[in-house]
Amino acid sequence: MSKGQQLFDYQKISINTAKLKTHGINFEVVVDPDLAINFKEGKNVEIREILHAEDIFSDANKGLHASEKDMKKVFGTKEVLDVAKKILEDGEVQLTAEYRERVRAEKKKRILDIIHRNGIDPKTKLPHPIQRLENAFNEAKIHIDEFRKPEDQVNEIVKRLTPIIPIRFAKKEIQLIVPAEHAAKLYGKVQHFGEIKKDQWMNDGSWFAVVEIPAGLQNEFFDELNKETHGNIETKILSE
Repeated sequence: MSKGQQLFDYQKISINTAKLKTHGINFEVVVDPDLAINFKEGKNVEIREILHAEDIFSDANKGLHASEKDMKKVFGTKEVLDVAKKILEDGEVQLTAEYRERVRAEKKKRILDIIHRNGIDPKTKLPHPIQRLENAFNEAKIHIDEFRKPEDQVNEIVKRLTPIIPIRFAKKEIQLIVPAEHAAKLYGKVQHFGEIKKDQWMNDGSWFAVVEIPAGLQNEFFDELNKETHGNIETKILSE
């Protein structure tokens, strides 16, 4: 009996899975929810560490395994880790309701903290109290995406909140020169942090940009750039 079959013979609680339906066939893996979210956020996580069982299922809750024939037909391989990686990359992570609510609550708390620390009321020049921000969250019916980093969601959430309570962030302009091998991948990540004020693709394929970000996200911004480029990037703060 496989590790996966043993797991589901006695399991009575809901499980967290990643699912991919393709070619009319359902493929599932059972995952550690924290690591699966980290993987979806683009962090470097070993596939083996994400899986609770090194098995591919057609229905994980029932303990039904996908056939090797179907795996070979759809993915070109029956190697579990290779198939699991494709399921995680292209499929959808299905979290239990309890876990989903906990993650959203944690990310909401982080987003509220970022706005409280970095945003001010333009009239009073003072930070908005957390409770006022939370009330505005509820009024604006803000949805927290459990699969995206809190820092990546701040800008769009502030835009939703400002018609309800005025918020102004201190800004910083930062100049970037990104080598060609990292340029395409970083473009979208930079957009999540702030507004690209100007940019230009250089003759060698590198990307030059000036981006305006909330001042309080500077450390997270630099950490993300350095992680993605392994430090192979030029940055310069132009204004504060």
